Amino acid sequence: MGGFFGVVSKNDAISDVFFGTDYHSHLGTRRGGIAAYDKEIGLQREIHNIQNSPFRTKFEDVFDEMQGNSAIGCISDYDPQPLLIRSKIGTYAICVIGLINNSESLIAEYITSKGGHFNAMTGGRVNSTELVAALINQKDSFAEGISFAQSVIDGTASILILRDNGNLIAARDRMGRIPVLIGKNDEGYCVSFENFAYLKLGYDYEKELGPGEIVELTTDSLTVLKEAGKEMKICAFLWSYYGYPTSCYEGINVELMRYRNGQIMAEADKNNGIATDIDYVGGVPDSGTPHAIGYANASGKQFARAFIKYTPTWARSFTPTKQKERNKIAKMKQIPVHDLIKDKNLLFVDDSIVRGTQLKETVDFLYSNGAKAVHMRSACPPIMYGCKYLNFSRATDHMELIARKVIMELEGPEGFDHIEEYSDGSTQRGKKLRETISKNFNFASLEFQSLDGIVKAIGIDKDKLCTYCWDGRE
Repeated sequence: MGGFFGVVSKNDAISDVFFGTDYHSHLGTRRGGIAAYDKEIGLQREIHNIQNSPFRTKFEDVFDEMQGNSAIGCISDYDPQPLLIRSKIGTYAICVIGLINNSESLIAEYITSKGGHFNAMTGGRVNSTELVAALINQKDSFAEGISFAQSVIDGTASILILRDNGNLIAARDRMGRIPVLIGKNDEGYCVSFENFAYLKLGYDYEKELGPGEIVELTTDSLTVLKEAGKEMKICAFLWSYYGYPTSCYEGINVELMRYRNGQIMAEADKNNGIATDIDYVGGVPDSGTPHAIGYANASGKQFARAFIKYTPTWARSFTPTKQKERNKIAKMKQIPVHDLIKDKNLLFVDDSIVRGTQLKETVDFLYSNGAKAVHMRSACPPIMYGCKYLNFSRATDHMELIARKVIMELEGPEGFDHIEEYSDGSTQRGKKLRETISKNFNFASLEFQSLDGIVKAIGIDKDKLCTYCWDGRE
């Protein structure tokens, strides 16, 4: 994933962009960057690797090194950004959130038809932000260029640009899969992925961009360069997993959605007469916890944290480069509360089950500490497709997904003709999927939230939600 934050202000913008970008650290783990514009200095830029330490520590000297009344910052899980670009439509800094599936064909076409070139990265790969800039620069204005880029990109691209006159240009992706929000205070405007980021910095809500909408911001004005489209497919995973609990998207708060989601799962279990002998309900920390609170409240079962994640020194389980070391650290972070585990029937809610590797280790850890039974609930339906719109749950092969692996184990390739049945826990195939995963992972029982259930918990029409990873519908 990734996130961005930008400010155009009558005062220095560096402080707000520093803290606003830092508030997006949950969305990315690899690169952080800031670009600023000052009338005397011009455009400046700084990028750091944040894999082994957080954004805040890598940019703590930025107040001495950069200045300007306009600035943008970006957290990225992949390519370094923002980039500084000089073109016929101006010099600017740009950052992009999203995923480009047809990058190779776009690069080849650009090189062949335009005679252009790209700065190649290791292995000849091209920075996707540079590719987006190259597409934009083919047109005579930013609005035309952004519209063109989004029209030819297979995937998603939300764009934030800092111009060399200090103005900001913000564009939400064509289908509105991820949010772009505008805040305002007495000094100017800001652009943010997460609404809580600007609220904490003293900005008030101004507007949430619609799908494909493009705006230009100065200290005193907001100009719509392109009106929003009517069709929206906002990512439903925003609420179930990677959105921050305090955030709101399309007016729907993440934390409250997760409570509702857990409540719906508890009601389904009660109606089906399963998992009735539970001693404690808990969440797989951290994003599973609010779903579990909702489940506990609705089921009447006591909520408890049977184990705690130790994060003061191991804030990120992905820090080591080797998977073996990452798994070891993930295990080391789990500290049991023995009195809440030994001889207890436990039910845990996880935000999702993608590959399941660490989840199996968590369940083994609970049994090794004396658990009598461990029931598992997934707060979303079985993930059947790697996301092709955002850099999340994106596997090189669909067969990395646990649901797909089990279908192959049960029926071979022919089973993939019945994915809808396997997703539905009321069908024979759906029951077999859950029984098999339970057997492989040593769950006392396993249930997934239904697609209808998660849509109900979000509270937005299904036609406006992207549910591709669950049902394959675009």
